[in-house]
Amino acid sequence: MGQSNDNNTDSQNKMSETGKDNSSKKPKFNFNFYWIYGIIALIFFGMQFLNLGTGAKQTTWEIFERDMLKTQEVNRIVVVNNEQVEIYIKKEKLNDEKYRDVRSRTIGNSLNLGPHYYFNISSVDYFLNELKSAQESYPSDLKKLHTESETRKNWGGEILGWLFPIILMIGLWIFIMRRMSGGSGGGAGGIFSIGKSKAALFDAKKQINITFKDVAALEEAKEEVMEIVEFLKKPQKFTKLGAKIPKGILLIGPPGTGKTLLAKAVAGEAGVPFFSLTGSDFVEMFVGVGAARVRDLFTQAKEKAPCIIFIDEIDAIGRSRGKGQFSGANDERENTLNSLLSEMDGFTTNSGVIILAATNRPEILDSALLRPGRFDRQIGIDKPDLVGREAIFTVHLKPLKLKKDIKPKNLALQTPGFAGADIANVCNEAALIAARYNKKFVDMNDFQNAIDRVIGGLEKKTKIISPEEKEIVAYHEAGHAVAGWYLEFADPLVKVSIVPRGLAALGYAQYLPKEQYLYRTEKLLDEICMSLGGRAAEDIIFGKISTGATSDLERITKVAYNMVTIYGMNNKIGNLSFYDPQKGEYSFTKPYSESTAQTIDIEVRNLIATAYQRALKLLRDKKDQLEAVAKELLKREVIFQEDIVRLIGESPFATTEPQKHKDLAKKARKKSNGASKKKPKPIKKTTKADS
Repeated sequence: MGQSNDNNTDSQNKMSETGKDNSSKKPKFNFNFYWIYGIIALIFFGMQFLNLGTGAKQTTWEIFERDMLKTQEVNRIVVVNNEQVEIYIKKEKLNDEKYRDVRSRTIGNSLNLGPHYYFNISSVDYFLNELKSAQESYPSDLKKLHTESETRKNWGGEILGWLFPIILMIGLWIFIMRRMSGGSGGGAGGIFSIGKSKAALFDAKKQINITFKDVAALEEAKEEVMEIVEFLKKPQKFTKLGAKIPKGILLIGPPGTGKTLLAKAVAGEAGVPFFSLTGSDFVEMFVGVGAARVRDLFTQAKEKAPCIIFIDEIDAIGRSRGKGQFSGANDERENTLNSLLSEMDGFTTNSGVIILAATNRPEILDSALLRPGRFDRQIGIDKPDLVGREAIFTVHLKPLKLKKDIKPKNLALQTPGFAGADIANVCNEAALIAARYNKKFVDMNDFQNAIDRVIGGLEKKTKIISPEEKEIVAYHEAGHAVAGWYLEFADPLVKVSIVPRGLAALGYAQYLPKEQYLYRTEKLLDEICMSLGGRAAEDIIFGKISTGATSDLERITKVAYNMVTIYGMNNKIGNLSFYDPQKGEYSFTKPYSESTAQTIDIEVRNLIATAYQRALKLLRDKKDQLEAVAKELLKREVIFQEDIVRLIGESPFATTEPQKHKDLAKKARKKSNGASKKKPKPIKKTTKADS
């Protein structure tokens, strides 16, 4: 019995607890104090514009004189403020049917004692004369009415007149402050929290799961930042030798190379509070807000020390002072930078606070920011080489369901110049393409299509191209292929396509550049000649040129000007470089005279003209081979390196190094043929597999 009673008690307790839980899950009614202001405003507007409380209706002089005054049904006539006349109907006459609308008040059903009607007048004297003349025409036994005059003040209108603009200004100010402070409105500080830091804090409660194992191809950079992590975990190892912890680490590299990913790994490995924000979080339209946020950020960091502050895209506030168009002593951006410089290494020291920053524009940063004592270490993160790309592919291929023949090294060979973000995009696109055709595994053909999409853009299968335009595109791309085939320093060809891709590309040729960092004059000249091969082929075959060489001309113009003005590869200009990294490539002021500028233009034109004549001569000598490649392109739309070898023979400058690329192209060709013979069933009938 005791046990059963206990069980019953337990069940009742559980039911009561469940009841409490269910009741707590009901949506609560949240009262907002602003509703009171809204209700008051509605009452004011109602009293002012809707004339609530009185049942007075507007009428005219004619109706008043004919239906009320002449029939002796008017009790009083009141002239208000010399501009409006109010009519009071006799109480015993309100029961008539024609006064049904004014018999009772608008709010409630009580008897309306007046006024019952009103009309506006332009002049009091004119109204009195009209009233007098109208009553004189009536029989003498009728009672003559006299007017009363009143002066009233419209308190509601006057209050709204001076109160409404103030309320509007306050409301607009609150709205602006809420937007500037991230829409927080209330909360800690309300509108006064605009000077607070916007940094996101990651600590033991809010950890990041990314570690150094998730970062590939950045071994040197990882070694540098891992030392910081080890310093935070085991400071005695360094302090016993007299070493001090670095105050700042600057990650420098092109977009997509893994700077932010490396910072996330530091946050995941360090085990200390980690503040993350971007340079634009300091920028604000109000003067002094950026500097206030910097001070607030370091105040929070000192309380959490030891800790790390990560500022992504620091160039937003770290630009060189005095270089801007509107620079000055009161420039908000310069004030923010000065505050950051003082906090990093000023009169007071910040022990235990490490600054980790990233940028892809180091040339525009202020020299005071880059000096030792602020950013003690500057770590360059470049695009990965062959080994690095293989490691990155290995990381991103893990979550994919792959066929057994997919090897990261083969994919790395086909993606020179790709950054880590590009490789991640290729892997994701390959998985999406495989899923689109209901495949169970991601195969090599999917990766080929993904690489083509990243390089050339989305394939435009439904784009209608006339046979004439298609022939022009075929000869243009064939010109690139044949010209590069017989140039010693041109990059080895992988494949040529005349399938439209992207927004404007009607065709493209894919090459595999070597892993090199220095380029000789011969290499750049061959690249210019190969780029002009498309236009030269159009000129030879059709005797006309088209707009298809626009991107080629943009590229070779930039290369030619760089050769003359930056690399010192011109005899007349000499060993001079006119590039100012802090001003960028395009600037309104040039560091040379007008005569030098004319010489530069002439030399660039001569360089490109010489390369174009060289391309014309080469393709005229190889016209038969040019036509053979173009016809093959018109027939199949996509051809590979082995097809070029079959059509025109081996390249006279072929070496053993491109043999790897040739094998890869051959393998991709077989995969593509296999996919074309047995296409997977697409989701939509109108969608075809990529060739």
